[in-house]
Amino acid sequence: MQKPLSILAVAAALLLGAPAAANETIISLSLDRATVIKAPANTATVVIGNPGIADVSVQKNGVMVLTGKSFGETNMIALNDKGEMISENWLRVRPAHRANQITVYKADQPETYACSPDCQPTISLGNTKEFFERHGGQAIARNRLSQGGDAPAAAPQR
Repeated sequence: MQKPLSILAVAAALLLGAPAAANETIISLSLDRATVIKAPANTATVVIGNPGIADVSVQKNGVMVLTGKSFGETNMIALNDKGEMISENWLRVRPAHRANQITVYKADQPETYACSPDCQPTISLGNTKEFFERHGGQAIARNRLSQGGDAPAAAPQR
């Protein structure tokens, strides 16, 4: 009699296993970093399964720029001008290894800082909602001001 697989064993197999089909490849991406790859010949359209995880920008010279947007996996399908699938790849987005970035836990609440050479707050997936909104809001306001627009009211400092 065969034993049923535990949920943990199934999850580990999915995370560590091979792609679903033999002709699929896994492209590893880092969060918030661009990777340049060559588009398959005759590519007319590229589709990302979950654009919340990764993004693609197809250039005129047959180059694709892939960017990791959130942790996880999704697929990318290339179609020709007849809508036929040319290729399918899995995109796996993992945390970027940043030598000058640290995470400080205050009462089990993560806050991220970029230290080069002085430490300044930086927003990162996994930060607390308050930390993320406070520092993300400041970055948005600063960017709007630099583009000549009105900045929204910044979140109050704590």
